[in-house]
Amino acid sequence: MPPFAIIALILILARAIAEVWLSRLNQRHVRAHANEVPHAFRGIIDEASYRRSVDYTLAKGRFGDIANLFDAVLLIAVLFSGILPWAFGRFSQSFGSSIWAMAGFLFATGIALSILALPFAWYAQFKLEARFGFNTTTMKTWVLDRVKGFLLAAVLGYPLLALVLKLIEWTGATWWLWAAAVVIAFQLLLLLVAPAMIMPLFNKFTPLPEGTLRERLFALAERTDFTTRSIEVMDGSKRSRHSNAFFTGFGRFRKVVLFDTLVAQLTEPELESVLAHEIGHYKKRHVMKLLSVSIAGVFVAFATIAWLARQHWFYYAFGFQYQADFAVPNVAPAILLFGLLAGTVSFWLSPLIHIWSRRFEYEADAFARATMGEAQSIIHALRKLSEKNLSNLTPHPLYSGFYYSHPTLLERQRALR
Repeated sequence: MPPFAIIALILILARAIAEVWLSRLNQRHVRAHANEVPHAFRGIIDEASYRRSVDYTLAKGRFGDIANLFDAVLLIAVLFSGILPWAFGRFSQSFGSSIWAMAGFLFATGIALSILALPFAWYAQFKLEARFGFNTTTMKTWVLDRVKGFLLAAVLGYPLLALVLKLIEWTGATWWLWAAAVVIAFQLLLLLVAPAMIMPLFNKFTPLPEGTLRERLFALAERTDFTTRSIEVMDGSKRSRHSNAFFTGFGRFRKVVLFDTLVAQLTEPELESVLAHEIGHYKKRHVMKLLSVSIAGVFVAFATIAWLARQHWFYYAFGFQYQADFAVPNVAPAILLFGLLAGTVSFWLSPLIHIWSRRFEYEADAFARATMGEAQSIIHALRKLSEKNLSNLTPHPLYSGFYYSHPTLLERQRALR
């Protein structure tokens, strides 16, 4: 086995082992606090709800272990069995090495891998979520969601892949700069058009009805100088009893979205505090900071692909033939291999990213507290959301560091007080 293949295999196995170890560590930590409601949460959550949250956390942990091991085995099989270079060769013989053919190979490979993951998605929705009373979707809706997702990928993703590959012919060695710019422009365009053209394909959005809640939320937007086109309610209950809120779009296209489950679960002051938290992300420029990091990440990714596309050892490690030029048939495998391996590397960076993300959550919470003039509304909202969503109230700190982009309920309460 080539040296880099050994390194890649070790990294994949290291991630898989770390994920299982972190999950088991977290499960033991949760079980250690399972006998009674921890002192910090007494009076906040009743014993029955706490017991259900423990059971839900443990069930998700066990299922996650199986899913992660499957992903690792599948990745190892795909990378080291020789199936990728074989499929690439057969595909090239059948369809040629044109831009559209190479984009088709990348697209088809992605679709094939996503199909293999469908049984796990089905089980999570119709068995695990249903067991704890969260699932409200039907098989018809679930299938239609996947079909729509596939069609969107075909209509939007496939031409984008072809354009990125075409840039290799047009711009030569600097293709990665242009490709990154095109992908970023495409992502920004999606942020603008998705609320009006894509999201309604999956969910129904209705304006928040006239009443005191609407008046309260628009008054909040006005006094925080948060321009919003509309405040809408999304039929999240069509698929799940989990709840959420977010805003999407930019400038005059921005709109606030509340899940109907959230509206049903929280009081008006609590909903106002949740929106104040979301506005806090905007006012503190968290959205722009995250977007800037995302843009930088795209450039780094394409620069890495361009470098790897010139390394013969990278191709030989996974059974591909190396061509010392910038031809599309040479770069396409590099794009595919990078996409398959990127998660193995980014996993180890996730604690650093989450530290940054958590700081943003604390700042948004502080903004909500200052805007509301008190902390109880946002604290009560966080407590209710934790209870209704059966959140893990006692995660192991190390597990939390790797997987939680938000602070725990206890951490947020302490900061707010």
